[in-house]
Amino acid sequence: MEKIRIQKIIADSGYCSRRKAEQYIQNGEVKVNGRPVSIGDKADPRNDLITVNGEKIKAGGITLRYIKLYKPRGYVTTMSDDQGRKTVTDLLDGIEERVYPIGRLDRNSEGLLLLTNDGAFANDIMHPRKHVPKTYRVTVAEKVTEEQINKLMAGVEIEPNVMTKPCIVNILLEEDERTVLEFTIKEGKNRQIRKMCDAVNLTVKRLRRTSVGGVKLGMLKPGEYAELTKEEMRVLRNAMGQAERPTGGRKGGRR
Repeated sequence: MEKIRIQKIIADSGYCSRRKAEQYIQNGEVKVNGRPVSIGDKADPRNDLITVNGEKIKAGGITLRYIKLYKPRGYVTTMSDDQGRKTVTDLLDGIEERVYPIGRLDRNSEGLLLLTNDGAFANDIMHPRKHVPKTYRVTVAEKVTEEQINKLMAGVEIEPNVMTKPCIVNILLEEDERTVLEFTIKEGKNRQIRKMCDAVNLTVKRLRRTSVGGVKLGMLKPGEYAELTKEEMRVLRNAMGQAERPTGGRKGGRR
């Protein structure tokens, strides 16, 4: 059998994404037939013994799983946690395959999280060039001005020399002590929504992701999960095929 790059073998096995596999290789945690490997090395997935942290990689025959989960607040988006915190995989009773999160939601955020053991699929969703839209319902403690909305939509500096791309922001509800906003973004920087709000002096009280690439939470309650339907998979794949450029001219505001 023709030899294949080791990071691809690991990703295709469902163990993790290709990017994560490359990190394991760089950290010296991947071995082929007992010997550490380097990025670019190849192996025969049928005849070579490939291990990650001592765990044998299965070369084929896995069942690909595509799952949506309502991540509750208080859970971390990791496979395990050395601080003993609750992880999203604790919620996946009945899933025998090793699935991993596509992207992240921070511990104090909630909502839609996709998980899979299909490395190529995960990479496509997370790749910046795919511009897969993600929608969030965000409750802030303050009344929000048009100036703040316009700044958020145009892009704000969330870290030194790091600007967000144009996005869509709508006001869903205004009350004396809170405003409910809807953000639709096509990138996924760490804690991006919270940092965007902080940049315009808004205090986030609650943050919930409601959709990814057109796939919605639906009737899921916190802690529940479901297999993606064929229609949801079709919607996601269509979203990944739409490499649209975000435009600053598209208007949001109140509705």
